[in-house]
Amino acid sequence: MKSLVIVESPTKARTIQRFLNKDYQVLSSFGHIRDLPKSKLGVDEEKDFAPQYIIPAKARKTVSLLKKEAENKDVIILATDEDREGEAIAWHITKALGLSSSKRKAQSVKQVERIVFHEITPEAIESALKHPREIDMKLVDAQQARRILDRIVGYKISPFLWKKIARGLSAGRVQSVAVRLICEREDDIKKFKSEEYWNIEALLKKQISTDQDKSFDVAQDKQISTDKSFLAKLDKVNDKKLERLGIKNKKDAEEIKKDLEKAKYCILNVEKKAVAKNPFPPYTTSSLQQDAAIKLRFSSKKTMFLAQKLYEGIKLGKGGSVGLITYMRTDSLNMATSFLEEAQKYLKDKFSQDYIPEQSRHFKTHAKGAQEAHEAIRPTSAYRDPETIKEHLDQDMFRLYQLIWQRAIASQMNPALFESTKIMISAQSEKQYELVSEGQVQKFDGFLKVYPVKTTEKLLPEINQQDQIKLLEILAAQKFTEPPARYTEAMLIKTLEKYGIGRPSTYAPTITTIQTRGYVEKNEDRRFMPTEIGAMVNNLLVKHFNNIVDYDFTAKMEKNLDEIADGKKEWIPVIREFYDPFMKNLKEHYKSIDDKDKNHVKVDRKCPKCGSQMVERFSRFGKFIACSNYPTCKYIENNGKDGKNGEPQYSDKKCPKCQGRLVFKRSRFGQFLGCENYPKCKHIENGNQKTGVHCPACTDGEIVQKRTKKKRIFYACDQYPKCKFALWQKPTGEKCPECGALLMEDLKKKVRCSSKLCDYKVN
Repeated sequence: MKSLVIVESPTKARTIQRFLNKDYQVLSSFGHIRDLPKSKLGVDEEKDFAPQYIIPAKARKTVSLLKKEAENKDVIILATDEDREGEAIAWHITKALGLSSSKRKAQSVKQVERIVFHEITPEAIESALKHPREIDMKLVDAQQARRILDRIVGYKISPFLWKKIARGLSAGRVQSVAVRLICEREDDIKKFKSEEYWNIEALLKKQISTDQDKSFDVAQDKQISTDKSFLAKLDKVNDKKLERLGIKNKKDAEEIKKDLEKAKYCILNVEKKAVAKNPFPPYTTSSLQQDAAIKLRFSSKKTMFLAQKLYEGIKLGKGGSVGLITYMRTDSLNMATSFLEEAQKYLKDKFSQDYIPEQSRHFKTHAKGAQEAHEAIRPTSAYRDPETIKEHLDQDMFRLYQLIWQRAIASQMNPALFESTKIMISAQSEKQYELVSEGQVQKFDGFLKVYPVKTTEKLLPEINQQDQIKLLEILAAQKFTEPPARYTEAMLIKTLEKYGIGRPSTYAPTITTIQTRGYVEKNEDRRFMPTEIGAMVNNLLVKHFNNIVDYDFTAKMEKNLDEIADGKKEWIPVIREFYDPFMKNLKEHYKSIDDKDKNHVKVDRKCPKCGSQMVERFSRFGKFIACSNYPTCKYIENNGKDGKNGEPQYSDKKCPKCQGRLVFKRSRFGQFLGCENYPKCKHIENGNQKTGVHCPACTDGEIVQKRTKKKRIFYACDQYPKCKFALWQKPTGEKCPECGALLMEDLKKKVRCSSKLCDYKVN
């Protein structure tokens, strides 16, 4: 029998084709071949939300090819991914090609089979072909319900945003919650009031010591004293982390420092205990994206792009393509028994018995709604060591694969063993103080041999309670409490997972979407900040559609989708339960506003064309100043960067074409200089921020601040492309006293030489 195997990716098709004989032809659908139309809602609200699917123009050629090839085949095998999205793609293929998804073969109907697999290897494909099933309509319904919900939210709320703020804006069910998280964190930072506190440390050493005995520091733990006023200060602070806020000023700190400088020190107690650090579980989608962001500085989008390639197949020399990892969209921590057995065998071949547990390790996920039937992200073979295939992978792909391989193999190893030491010190002067120092010493590396983890634990000298100690130095450091940190990609994904918002497949597109729409952006520290337009959209949604951006509501909706996938709920009642109150709320708020209700701020001057009031307006690209008589008068004065009182910010340059003044403006590509006489004169120039530092390479240019396509800031010569001098850190204007190169300052205000050949740093 001739069979046609349909997958969603051409790379996946090529890999699978290599594993099958000539009776099988493998083709790709190139993703979805049916979807809701972009030009309208595409959902029949009067007929139980029936979706009105179409074949997009880009998919028509693919559909024609699949139909043609299907005519000559006895069996059509749908081998799309195993998740809801993959199940929906398989179902759409049957509808677009006019196939029946039933396993019963009729004379006029092709036999259609659905197969799934966790990894793209010969063994996995062979096993899947032996165990076909029908399309799981419960999974299809769950995917349809999500798609319809998102379409209703997006297409119904977006016009409300256009009417209230500006055209071109849009809202998303999960994306709006992510924006809310970022906006609320920014509000917390603005409200935060920093408090001063002082940290006291004593640097001590054994009285009789050798060269090998290191000094160690102890921090103030508590004060044993009859000074009730001082104890009261400490008692006011209940949070253990803020205990040292009891020392709130320099006067108190200096008083304690003087006491400690003349105190007698003795060891009260040395407590030692063995500590075992267990290996981490294998990766899920969420934990992989978080680790790749922290360790490799990859965006979630880049991580999933590379993981997709590793899953679909990489050509390893003459052997051809093979999938290197299992399916990368998962929230399960399970691993196949066959892999666990292979991992045990690999470890026995490579390491001593000390590293290998008696039985394989199994992990249980705590993620809400996790699909335990799936597998964690792991290598398809334990023996495929990253170093052995490094030549076949590009650098980024190798680093991600290495991370996945190390984590999976290490999860099957013995714990790392440490000796934890806690030293309690008494300092006796006019008052008595108690100080403490804690540290760890690694006794056995265990799983860390394969999966190294950086530790911040300090090392302590070998010390006993009977040892005599002496004071070397007392350090009093002024500190200030810091506001909550802005979200990194890793932190945002972790928070979304914690609240049960979205699913593994949605994290990366959610984060990409809110940046593409201009609602949030990354600062120099790669942390998310809301844009002005993003904050306005969030405030509007919280005020008028609080349930849409409510964490519990969004998590409950995800639970409903899970129950649809499990067959516990029908999708139409779930949509209806959401739709009726949502539409009632939308109509009430929509009637209450008109164009006059828009968030326009008046500017203190009149339109030079028609005399109407000038106002600040917003577009999806940011703020600009225009005539309030729009659309009758379309006068626009300034697109972006304002000076005082809403006036345009002029540069010190003149237009070389008409001698008009050049004004700072802004587009979706960033800041630029444009002629004030636009549109009569359309001259524009680069508006990059100057540093006042002359370029050391060409001497003619000046170093200016620029941004990469991914909005990362760097500093380069303004004579580019004639001069290609560039730095990642801001130049100070000073030159290195050792080599003469420019000195530059990083985000932590630390100054060092810009030359890679020079180690000069300013302490």
